Amino acid sequence: MATPSAIISATKTKQQVSLLALCQALAMTTNTVLIGYALAADKAFATLPLAIRQLATMVTTIPASLLMQRIGRCGGFLTGTSIGLLGSGIAIYSLAIANFWIFTLAMALLGIANSFVGYYRFAAADIAEEAFRPQAISWVIAGGIIAALLGPWLATSSKDWFTGWFSNELYLGTLVAILGLYGLTTLLLLGLRVPTAVKGAVVEKARSLLTIARQPSFLVATLGSTISYGVMVFVMTATPLAMEAHSHSFDQTANVIQWHVFGMFGPSFLTGWLIKKLGLLNIITSGAILTLGCMAVNLTGTSFGHFSIALLLLGLGWNFMYVGSTTLLTETYRPSEKAKVQATHDFVVFSFVALVTFLSGRIFHRFNWEVLNHVSWPLVLAMLMVVLGLQQWRSRTRPAS
Repeated sequence: MATPSAIISATKTKQQVSLLALCQALAMTTNTVLIGYALAADKAFATLPLAIRQLATMVTTIPASLLMQRIGRCGGFLTGTSIGLLGSGIAIYSLAIANFWIFTLAMALLGIANSFVGYYRFAAADIAEEAFRPQAISWVIAGGIIAALLGPWLATSSKDWFTGWFSNELYLGTLVAILGLYGLTTLLLLGLRVPTAVKGAVVEKARSLLTIARQPSFLVATLGSTISYGVMVFVMTATPLAMEAHSHSFDQTANVIQWHVFGMFGPSFLTGWLIKKLGLLNIITSGAILTLGCMAVNLTGTSFGHFSIALLLLGLGWNFMYVGSTTLLTETYRPSEKAKVQATHDFVVFSFVALVTFLSGRIFHRFNWEVLNHVSWPLVLAMLMVVLGLQQWRSRTRPAS
């Protein structure tokens, strides 16, 4: 049994998890920025800064986890926000002098800062006792609700802050706002307390990554996170293109995306509780079924109602599969192994997300909306079969009572 110094009280735990959820919300708000087009001398390079940012996040996911293993969660997160502050400052400078390549460098730094953000949910798992762990993870992911509300408002209100000062003043205010978000996150993180290993406790020898990866639970957790996140991004990215192709208005598209965001983050206040009541694998299974429902609706029609229902189901499916898979992953490693396991997991997930982000629009334009959905559902169905297989395996290997 863990000593009192190793476990934060229930009230303190909820306060710390809530702090992480707020940091997650602020971090996700910074991800709403879309800049580059006005600075690019060659408009063919307009999306280069965002691509570089995504690549930097993917490449530094593993180093970020290993760094936190050495200096702790708090030190790692503060390193991330410090890089974010530096990147925001350089981005502001690049806009002031209208230098596209300096701006691209700034986006790379912001991508590195973003690589630390994915570990907020794992820090919540470190803080929480086992019984509260699913709720802790889902609470942090629920921070996306705040970001969904704060991001658009901040982007709209900040765009006129520096009107008449610089030629790129439309974007300068947004970046100043992001600089402020990183500063606020830094202040919040100063109050974060993530417990470390108990002094004097026996440290189990770390197993090899290959040994850990052979566990059925690890395979299901990684596949669940990868498929849920990848398919969600794949379909969601193409949805505005499909709605435009079927003559839906911008306001209708925005409304559909709002329903999708609600589906993604709204259930997070209940997902952890549902995991306790219904079982972890049952929640992942439900997420896969909801996601398959999204594809089914998409393939039966292209009305506003079809898009609305489908994207809501997509968001709900992502939430159940992603929160469930993250929780399942925490069962697969020892404390001495968590850095490399979490790093490997997130690297696989976000590498796949980067790939499908690139492919989504191209598949839609090369083929059509129906083909894109037909590409998606076999992946989800395969994931469902794997989860059901793990359930059967656990039922066979469970010790008799």
